[in-house]
Amino acid sequence: MAPHRSCHWLRQIARPSITLNGGSTPIIFLLKKYLSVSYTELAVAILAGAVQGVVEWLPVSSQGNLALFLTFVGTSPDVALQLALFLQIGTTISAASYYRDEIATATRSIPGWQPQAAFAPQNALVSFVILACLATGIVGIPLYIYAVDFASELTGGIFIALIGVLLILTGALQLASESVGMGFREEPTFVDACLVGAAQGIAILPGISRSGITTSALLFRSYDPPAAFQLSFLLSIPASLGAAALTVVGAGGLPGISPTAAFLATITSAIVGYLTIDALMKIVERLPFWLICFGLGGLAIVGGGLVSILV
Repeated sequence: MAPHRSCHWLRQIARPSITLNGGSTPIIFLLKKYLSVSYTELAVAILAGAVQGVVEWLPVSSQGNLALFLTFVGTSPDVALQLALFLQIGTTISAASYYRDEIATATRSIPGWQPQAAFAPQNALVSFVILACLATGIVGIPLYIYAVDFASELTGGIFIALIGVLLILTGALQLASESVGMGFREEPTFVDACLVGAAQGIAILPGISRSGITTSALLFRSYDPPAAFQLSFLLSIPASLGAAALTVVGAGGLPGISPTAAFLATITSAIVGYLTIDALMKIVERLPFWLICFGLGGLAIVGGGLVSILV
């Protein structure tokens, strides 16, 4: 990563230590000594992983909020966009662990899958995920290429403000979805897969919540809310892996991050994500997250404007 030199406060984190040769040695010091990475890069990696591990389960755009954090610590907008996508690998591991029973059930149905019965009850989940991922790639890959090129031309302040605008749009979509009555559907169809997959492709833009836009699309299609939420997160697993692969291919390697920092951020997000997913999904059912999106979006717009003026 390319953290800002003024962020010396980051060096004060990661206090945990181990006893070595009769003395207490901070873990982050040992990592720096033996792996040749700076304190600041290690601190940013840990914090970025923790941020991703928490906000992934909230419909407030984990990618947008992580990109905001990375831009705040001095990462360029285009690299922040790539890193925010890449670091979803950790929470993909968390989601796969959390939904392991559903994944096992879907996997067992693959040998008996037949095209003429693609959306029969026993095949519907597998067909939905495959077709939706294809739609995500068709929409998301060109959008990603454009977004990275566009972000490389922006200053940090303008990039932050644009993320704020997209967060507000996410909040507006969530508010609109609340007006939809409780649905009854649970089994996906061909049309659902195309629509939700395309919506997920749009969420490659930072500030557009992937879970928010896909869950809202399913609610508009009269799905039962728990079923919509489960389908959204099952779909996120292959999509996030694909997005991470796209960033590595597009950047010609790890996007602006050392292998050590990438590993540390991924492990942190996986652990934090697994420990928080159950509690945070219960919170999602109770709080009006459209209001939080409006608040975060407004702060990002104001903050981005101030950065553009002052820097």
